[in-house]
Amino acid sequence: MIDATCPLVAKVNFEAQRYEREGDEVILIGHKGHPEVEGTMGQLDHGIYLVEDVADVAGVEIPPGQKLAVVTQTTLSVDDAAQILAAVKRRFPNVREPKQQDICYATQNRQDAVKMLAPGVDVLVVVGSPSSSNSNCLRELAERLGADAYMVEKAAELKAEWFEGRRRVGVTAGASAPELLVQRVVDRLRALGAVSVRSLPGAVETVHFPLPKGLGDKAMGTPLER
Repeated sequence: MIDATCPLVAKVNFEAQRYEREGDEVILIGHKGHPEVEGTMGQLDHGIYLVEDVADVAGVEIPPGQKLAVVTQTTLSVDDAAQILAAVKRRFPNVREPKQQDICYATQNRQDAVKMLAPGVDVLVVVGSPSSSNSNCLRELAERLGADAYMVEKAAELKAEWFEGRRRVGVTAGASAPELLVQRVVDRLRALGAVSVRSLPGAVETVHFPLPKGLGDKAMGTPLER
């Protein structure tokens, strides 16, 4: 068996386990049913509370004198997670939190890019899976910023009517979408009438993770880059 869990997700799992060993109960900010959330909750035998929004925070009942900590799903909306975390801190001022935020750097970089991109386009296309939390966050963020936003898994899902009468179209992608799929979407937009395509500057991601134990460095080469 080879454990290919994302190191950033594993970090959240380890945090939850450490808090439990130290006597804390844990609030997990995340989406019910998401595989990452189910995995994190499965690390603890008891004493973990899932909150999906600010309203859920009011329903958390902690025994008097019980120590409390908070962790976060890695693929949430940065803004939404910040609001929920603020509500947790208001209700439980002594809650412990990780030294570094749990939200994946790749997720945050893409949300920052959409904040810059969406106000300048009429339509924004997100390349990603409907089951991808971070891809859905990008689409929702673009809509809040005033752009019509659509999510596609492949170029064939683009519909010509989305772009009728629209002058500017933006393209972004979820953190796990292969570059090949993004390029195919861009090529399809050209076929639908896009005259020029330009890339906007963004954060350069240079984080390297070691290969999972068991794959073998000689067979697979150097550490992977995300």
